[in-house]
Amino acid sequence: MATSFVYKADPERGRDWSRLFAEKAPELAFSIWPETGDPEAVRYLAMWQPPENLAERFPNLELAFSIGAGVDQFDLKAIPDHVPLLRMQEPGIAATMQEYVAMAVLALHRNLIDYIGQQRSATWQALRVRPASQCRVGILGLGQLGTSVAQRLTSLGFACHGWSRTRRHLEGVECFAGDDELTTFLSKSQVLVCLLPLTDRTRGILNAKLFAQLPYGASLVNVGRGPHLVVSDLLDALERGQLSAAVLDVFDPEPLPADHPLWHHPRVLMTPHIASMTQPEGAVDMVLDNIARHREGREMIGLVDRQRGY
Repeated sequence: MATSFVYKADPERGRDWSRLFAEKAPELAFSIWPETGDPEAVRYLAMWQPPENLAERFPNLELAFSIGAGVDQFDLKAIPDHVPLLRMQEPGIAATMQEYVAMAVLALHRNLIDYIGQQRSATWQALRVRPASQCRVGILGLGQLGTSVAQRLTSLGFACHGWSRTRRHLEGVECFAGDDELTTFLSKSQVLVCLLPLTDRTRGILNAKLFAQLPYGASLVNVGRGPHLVVSDLLDALERGQLSAAVLDVFDPEPLPADHPLWHHPRVLMTPHIASMTQPEGAVDMVLDNIARHREGREMIGLVDRQRGY
């Protein structure tokens, strides 16, 4: 019986995966959901969300892969304890996230939202240009993505600092850690970038209490997850001027209803959850590397700690 791999996500990208598997691992039978081949032969599953009754459907499953950098979309209880879950850590995710956050921070720093409004009203008015070194950017979350974003922004000349649950040390980045240092971190953040994982502790963290600790007129970039943000608190902070603008890539729900107030807010830029995307070539290489590591009993990359939720 041939060992098989099932891909359960966007079928167009799945066809890229299929081509790459045929080139790099022809010994593995590859199926794109809903095709699975013999369920008992399935040892590996890559997915955005698991199928129902996973353990019963694929009784011999050995590894489960998230096709994204996060795993908050999973009910971890639905994945058998003996099946390791691996989140995606291929280089393309970090590279595209760097690009997006740099775009967002530069748009806020160089008054793009103001100029969009001026264009719509046929207003010609130059605004003051400040050097990037005078703009303090706070990165909320210093995991793989937060670290890479901080490094990119620093290279552009921005004054970057970051916050994480546990202490990190990054060259050129002032690092804060733990609840005791969060207030100080926020007080320095003229632009706040959220790159936290979504857990019970971080759900709703972007709220009125947090916004009140930012400098008056600060701005927000949310590229974490939609449930990090309390939208009503954001709208109120924008109305009062506590926040001056926001760039949002993630929402709850997705897509937003057509009558949602964020769609037409003059101080908000929105994109449809596209800040970073897994690139098929790097993703397949990472998956095949982890399969080899698993077979050889070596440490795997991106292993999810189910107690922490990421």
